[in-house]
This record gives sequence, structure tokens and C-alpha cells, in this order.
Amino acid sequence: MSKKAENNGFMCEHCGAVILPLTNGSYRNHCPECLYSKHMDEDPGDRQSTCKGLMKPIDLIIHSKKGYQIIHQCLQCGAIRRNKIAQDTVQSDNVYLLMN
Repeated sequence: MSKKAENNGFMCEHCGAVILPLTNGSYRNHCPECLYSKHMDEDPGDRQSTCKGLMKPIDLIIHSKKGYQIIHQCLQCGAIRRNKIAQDTVQSDNVYLLMN
């Protein structure tokens, strides 16, 4: 499946926010309001996870090449994943939730 096909809007399963597709050439994998994600991948972008649990945002880091990344932990299986933040686009990520 192409990234264009994956760049769809969705409703957040954690907070119920209606999420619009990104406008910066990427695709979104977490809610910009509450920052929760869904465990969809085993490897980045493969959509092969059978877990499908909600992933809680637990930290914010700065990667030297990728910039800010949200660290998510799956509430079902405990897996930990990193996701780049979405900025300068429709519905930029509310990273202030993790900055306190």
C-alpha cells in the first residue's frame, strides 16, 4: 500500500478526536490532540502487527537527524516504538503534553 493510500483521516480511539490527513507529504500514525497511537507495525510502516493495542505516549526525545520523536508504549503487549512528530501541517502535534 502506498503512503498516499495510507494518508487517511481517522477517529482517535483514545480521546475521540477527528483527525485529518497530513498535508506535508507524510502520513499520520497518532492523534495530534492526546498523542496516543495504535500498535499497527512490527517494523516501521509494515502494518503487520496483530496486537492492535492502544499505545500511550510516554516520552519525548530529540533525534539528531529526525528531530522530535514521541515514544509510545503499547498498553496491551508493552512494545515501545518511536514516531516523528507532525509539525507545520494541519493539526500539528500537541507535544506540550509531554514537556512538563
